[in-house]
Amino acid sequence: MRLHRNLVFATIDSLHMIFNEKKQADKVLRNTLKRDKRWGARDRSFIAETTYDIVRWKRLYAEIAEVKEPFNRENLFRLFVVWATLKGIKLPDWKQFEGTPTRKIKGRFDELSKIRKVRESIPDWLDVLGLEELGKERWEKELSSLNQLAEVVLRTNTLQTTVPQLKNVLADQDILTDTIPDIPEALQLKERANVFTTEEFKKGWFEVQDASSQKVAALLNPEPGERVVDACAGAGGKSLHLATLMQNKGQIIALDIYENKLEELKRRARRNGIHNLETRLIDSTKTIKKLYGKADKLLIDAPCTGLGVLRRNPDTKWKLQPEFLDEIRATQQEILQSYSKMVKEGGQMVYATCSILPSENEGQVKAFLKSESGAYFSLKKEQTLYPSETGYDGFYMALLTRK
Repeated sequence: MRLHRNLVFATIDSLHMIFNEKKQADKVLRNTLKRDKRWGARDRSFIAETTYDIVRWKRLYAEIAEVKEPFNRENLFRLFVVWATLKGIKLPDWKQFEGTPTRKIKGRFDELSKIRKVRESIPDWLDVLGLEELGKERWEKELSSLNQLAEVVLRTNTLQTTVPQLKNVLADQDILTDTIPDIPEALQLKERANVFTTEEFKKGWFEVQDASSQKVAALLNPEPGERVVDACAGAGGKSLHLATLMQNKGQIIALDIYENKLEELKRRARRNGIHNLETRLIDSTKTIKKLYGKADKLLIDAPCTGLGVLRRNPDTKWKLQPEFLDEIRATQQEILQSYSKMVKEGGQMVYATCSILPSENEGQVKAFLKSESGAYFSLKKEQTLYPSETGYDGFYMALLTRK
């Protein structure tokens, strides 16, 4: 691989914003990739994948390079040198790469790889937490899996097309896909490609949605004609899936505390040809109380640490702080206590997170069921999807029925 100066410098600039200015990696890259219209797909892929790789392995690379945060520009180049050396990429004769200690880098890699928290590149406190909650064997399996590159999975919008038709149309554009057993609307890309520029995406034939995430709406199993509430909708990936399962019949009420996310959901719904969806901003407790006893089905895709989706959001592990875990667990229980009252007698609710920590998952459901509000519910099914077993994102989901 030949390194190009403008692509390497764009990568270094992105790393500066992510590490030193604490900006979100996906937003940084979205802006960086707009910098030069002459960049082709391969150029953009180099910048994005190299940036994510260095973010993912920050601790390991920093300890090999013997640099500490905040990283000045020279130190960022040293991280890049470690990345390139371990990838077997020949470094050009630039002043930023002078005196690269190739043998020392490989030697330090071998030495540091014996220490789990450095090898898997995570903060000390997170390593302790994972051991406590999951045990050594499970934690090490999940860490290794979460450091792999995430697969690109599409969810077919069955209101607009069929899985075979979408598969064939994409194949005509050299975008090859495989179906996934037990996930009927999913197509997994065989090779990474920018699917957002296709006409099919613009026509709303599909959304990009991880295979594990697609199981959440399926577990709730909404029926056409029902009233379904997506209580923490965000930009609405699962709301859109619920709408397709309901064949655009009935009513979906998508709630969130962020207006900009609901606006994005409206745009996505229009593109998908969905018209049974209404968004409501949670600007006071009245928004929730008005829906008490009104929902046939309720989805609580709760805010969480996001530890199950580190493959696609590796910067999350550097932003998380120990105190956040206590805050988010309190929030999760508050949401369960309050929002569960929206479910009708005989109705159903799914509680889900994209975390693999029992304290955010089955621990929350157990605590809820022991509470006064939870006494009206019974647990029908629960499942933790571990990345090491599925090859996809980590998720937890529980189906509860109101008595």
